[in-house]
Amino acid sequence: MRRGERVIGGLIARPFRNLAFAVAFVLAVAGMAVLAYMRAGWSFGDALYMVTLTIFTVGYGEVRPVDTDDLRAVTMATMVFGCTGVIIVTGALVQALTQSQLEQFFGKRVERDIEKLDGHIVICGFGRIGLMLASELAAAGERFVVVERDEARCDEARELGYLCRHADATDEDVLRAMHVERAKVLATVLPDDAANVFITLSARSLNPKIEIIARGERPTTERKLVQAGADKVVMPAHIGAERIAEMILYPRLAGFLKEARAPAAQQSEALAQLGLDLGLVTAPASFAARRVTVGDFERRGGVLVVRIERANGTLIEKPKADEVISAGDGLAVLSKLGRLGLDAITD
Repeated sequence: MRRGERVIGGLIARPFRNLAFAVAFVLAVAGMAVLAYMRAGWSFGDALYMVTLTIFTVGYGEVRPVDTDDLRAVTMATMVFGCTGVIIVTGALVQALTQSQLEQFFGKRVERDIEKLDGHIVICGFGRIGLMLASELAAAGERFVVVERDEARCDEARELGYLCRHADATDEDVLRAMHVERAKVLATVLPDDAANVFITLSARSLNPKIEIIARGERPTTERKLVQAGADKVVMPAHIGAERIAEMILYPRLAGFLKEARAPAAQQSEALAQLGLDLGLVTAPASFAARRVTVGDFERRGGVLVVRIERANGTLIEKPKADEVISAGDGLAVLSKLGRLGLDAITD
């Protein structure tokens, strides 16, 4: 959805609620006016007829003489509030009809945009993680479509300019409509593990070659997601705990990694294109029983140690091959994508 569409969408928000309010206002004014005329001695039929003529400004003439101050006050109030209410009703009705036509137009436009997608990314879920993921992909210029079952979140995605379908991603027909069969990546980031497993199964059956990245909340779900066909499983709580531990144990090294990875849309993407990754590993306690140098670690792990932060806080820039790695040291490691030298430190 483009900027102009978002502006129009904001102007015509909640038209049917406005229409209902306007109708209720007119009915309230008419009801009070009818009661006022009846208290002056008019019959219900005459009062209703007089109020209808006044509100809709038809002007056939007075049903009965309006010859007292009270009747004149009632008539003038009915004119002012009744005519105002009718104008509001007319405006709200036009607004509702316009909304319906625009929704139909933009709905068809969204469908046309989805039909054109090829080699795209499908994001299932637009919660906190889905929002951040979409923001990163948009910054990198990637083409993607969001599937969200919550209407408010779907509207939020559209307001941000993202292509979004209001639907349930656990429905296989919805995934077909998102053209999963020709997508390159599907990321299912719903907070519901069962839904993520089901979406993974469906996507894998529709496209055996697609890369599937799934979110998991419980540790026991990781195995199920892999068995369902996920290529990678992300555990937000686990990753968050690791990052906090890095900040506590190796604050200077964690700051270096953050700077080296930013901006994510440029440097990290460039590393990924080269098949490389930059991360942090901790030397295990077993290193206390044997002498392991940076050269040994790099040869066995097929990695490059960029920095070392000792347990006492000492920071070593560009460590030499004969530098000894002690248990508990934090290592900034440049490695092949998805591997941070873990094989080397567990030998």
